[in-house]
Amino acid sequence: MSNITTLKGVADVRPPDVYVFEKIENAAREIFRRHSFSELRIPIIEHTGLFTRSIGEATDIVEKEMYTFTDKGGRSISLRPEGTASVVRSYVENRMHDLPPPQKFYYMGPMFRYERPQKGRLRQFYQIGAEVFGGASASVDAELLVMIAALLREIRLDDTELFINSIGCKDKQCRPGFRDALVEYFSQRVELLCEDCKKRLERNPLRILDCKMEVCAALRKDSPKISTHLCAGCRTHHGQLKGLLDALGVKYREDPDIVRGLDYYTRTTFEVRTERLGAQNAVVAGGRYDDLVKEFGGPPTPAVGFALGVERVCELIKANFSGIAPDSEFLPEFYVIPLGIAAAGKALALAQGLRAPGRAVATGDALVSLKSQLKRADKAGARYAVIVGDDEVARGVAVWRRLSDGAQGEVKIDDAGALLSLAAPQEQA
Repeated sequence: MSNITTLKGVADVRPPDVYVFEKIENAAREIFRRHSFSELRIPIIEHTGLFTRSIGEATDIVEKEMYTFTDKGGRSISLRPEGTASVVRSYVENRMHDLPPPQKFYYMGPMFRYERPQKGRLRQFYQIGAEVFGGASASVDAELLVMIAALLREIRLDDTELFINSIGCKDKQCRPGFRDALVEYFSQRVELLCEDCKKRLERNPLRILDCKMEVCAALRKDSPKISTHLCAGCRTHHGQLKGLLDALGVKYREDPDIVRGLDYYTRTTFEVRTERLGAQNAVVAGGRYDDLVKEFGGPPTPAVGFALGVERVCELIKANFSGIAPDSEFLPEFYVIPLGIAAAGKALALAQGLRAPGRAVATGDALVSLKSQLKRADKAGARYAVIVGDDEVARGVAVWRRLSDGAQGEVKIDDAGALLSLAAPQEQA
């Protein structure tokens, strides 16, 4: 039988990346807690209609990228390609709109899109997202962007840049006029568009603004801009957002081409980008979707949210800290070495005593030599090796060895506290 490998575009998250993932997730949980967000755990599979209805049938995600199948009950099921639609479905289905606004939720987990695998883009990828329901003012948008900035500072990503735009609302005063202007402009240049954008021109011309092909990007430079088509309400909202960001000291740039690849967005859209990931340069993206809750059968509810790409952020963190090793909190404080089966019981009991206060403790193999186990302890990144053999058991002691300099001594075999106090001075230094 040939070796079985991962599917194309799917990757294991192994050390040291898994430590970086956990750091990002822990930082996000703490920042969300400070801003009164609650965790929501959404299903990985949903009815396909959830995504075709919310994301839009004429989008690349729905047309090309969704993993969709028919289950044994004849239902069309899809792996979630993004998180917002599921959060809105849960919000409406569970009548969370009956609770006092605003309601704030965050989620973490894998998403799935069938697209060409490349750096920063996999077919199974991880996102951290947050959504706010029940706040219509620009101050809600501003606070969300401030929270994103705080999260990026927490994980020490300082070389990113925030880009913002308003794509207006969907009424007759705003988006339809812009759509007509785009159709008129690109219809005169249709032969220069990529094949995908030729189709988008007929079905969803705003998607042309999101195309990454160079020829389409060049054509966009002189295309109509949404700013000249915004209604008074959307123009005021966008101006208020910029004023709040200025007052809060949040740096940003305006990019009139940010429309995002999803149909549900209204008014504010934004991206946080870096120059260090090539074409896939957005690490955080989001915006408003004030109509989606109503479209899902709930009451009119303004909403805004974002998603962060964990793999992309992980790559940036590793690049910032070349040769990154796990932080000390992921490394074992002690590596307990049993020498022989007879001594293993005492060694394992000592290890349990060391773990009780919350310390990370690794244990060796009782049938492996002392020399080999010491090498393993060093490779594991442990600070101390603790040796328990037949001789030590007979004498009622355990031998400790500090791996950084080889210093060593003895403690009573049942006195885990003595070993813990031994490590304490270095922590306080």
